[in-house]
Amino acid sequence: MSGRPNAWHSATSRLILIYGALFTLWGSVLVGVIQWETTNYLNKVIDQMLQQRMHYMASTEPDRLAATVEAASAIDPHGIMSVGLFDKEHRPVAGNIDRLPMSLPQDGQIHLLQHGLPRPDRDAERVRARGLATKLPNGDILVIAKDISTVDGIGAIIRRALLWGISLTIIPGLLGGFLLRRGPEKRIRALQKATEPIRQGDLSKRLPVSRRGDEVDQLAGIVNTMLGEIERLMNEVKGVCDNIAHDLRTPLTRLRARLYRTQHQLEGQPEEALVEACLVDIDEVLTRFRALLRVSELEDRNRAACFDEVDVGQVLRQVHEFYAPVAEDRGQPFELDVQPLSPIRADAHLLFEALANLVGNAIKFTPAGGKVSLRASMDKRGPRIDIVDSGPGIPTDEREAVTRRFYRGDNSRTTAGSGLGLSIVSAIVRLHGYALDIGEASSGARLTLYCYALAPGEKPGTCLSRSVPEVTPAIV
Repeated sequence: MSGRPNAWHSATSRLILIYGALFTLWGSVLVGVIQWETTNYLNKVIDQMLQQRMHYMASTEPDRLAATVEAASAIDPHGIMSVGLFDKEHRPVAGNIDRLPMSLPQDGQIHLLQHGLPRPDRDAERVRARGLATKLPNGDILVIAKDISTVDGIGAIIRRALLWGISLTIIPGLLGGFLLRRGPEKRIRALQKATEPIRQGDLSKRLPVSRRGDEVDQLAGIVNTMLGEIERLMNEVKGVCDNIAHDLRTPLTRLRARLYRTQHQLEGQPEEALVEACLVDIDEVLTRFRALLRVSELEDRNRAACFDEVDVGQVLRQVHEFYAPVAEDRGQPFELDVQPLSPIRADAHLLFEALANLVGNAIKFTPAGGKVSLRASMDKRGPRIDIVDSGPGIPTDEREAVTRRFYRGDNSRTTAGSGLGLSIVSAIVRLHGYALDIGEASSGARLTLYCYALAPGEKPGTCLSRSVPEVTPAIV
């Protein structure tokens, strides 16, 4: 789970982007249609003006036509409406068009001049124009053209209006989307924070629900209902298991007492060995029942209210002192390396129990003559404890499974134990909000206990690092 949701992946951001894209698309289509309609309309007006002017000029008497063309040119010094009269040899006779446009057909129809016309007031700059050419009865050619830069200017104004419209809509929309997104993001972070204890196993917690009653609240309500049902089912299963362990412990204890008395009565007889084997089996069953009840007891989070400041170094020295004789009997060097550590809030007895289980496992699974190390150092956020051995190690695919109740890996099936020790450590680690990492050393296993809470999704920095706050190890 990420610490903070990506702002651009939120529904509000997506809605703003979709809205902006649709507005831009349909705005472009609308402006395109407006520009097309406006251009057509203005072109028709220009065409009508050209046709009327051509009709007037063409109906003028031939001997007066040149004077009329000159007069028309004189009243339009800017060349907006250009007129030109050319003889049969295409030489200019009158007007302000100094060269016959060769691309303009002499059919009396209006066409767009491909190369435009020069404008006297713009240093002979060529501008777009529409024009028509008519061949007169005497062989002369009359050309009339109209500058249509006004039409192009109106199109540019429309396009700029589109850009302003998009800017004045999208920019406030983005700002509004940013402000609107902050509310849902804050609620998502609150939901994310509320799920942290649930992720660590506290099913009594619920997601916060506001008075808005929107989709987020509906989803939170559905999840809360689901959590309530899961909590009920888990409590039922846990209650059944605890009741079985508790109810069977008493008759098994009585049975063991009777077998013990029978063993003394059969002392020296062949049946004594059989009774002894039965006592061993009963002791193993009772040990498992005690471990199950111990796990259930540790899963009660109310015990966290009794936490106090604990000197981790002192606890580690007690664990080392407790197991040093065992390691010495097995010929295993048991190394203790404790650097200065800051105190932590914890239950000293539970912390000792968890570390004792981990160290006991390391000693038990390390061959005689192997080496076991107990080290402690300070990370940036708190103490870190490493238990390193030179045993067979824990296979990668079993590192999560070994923390489950009754699980016994291939390397431990021939070793005495109930498979509940690591479950006890798991319960203690969860109760404290710590994290356990199961990795590997250069030769053997490395189990690292982080005496502080890891952030959601954070991986501890060890070999084959794996944050396992919801599962844990130990041994019985």
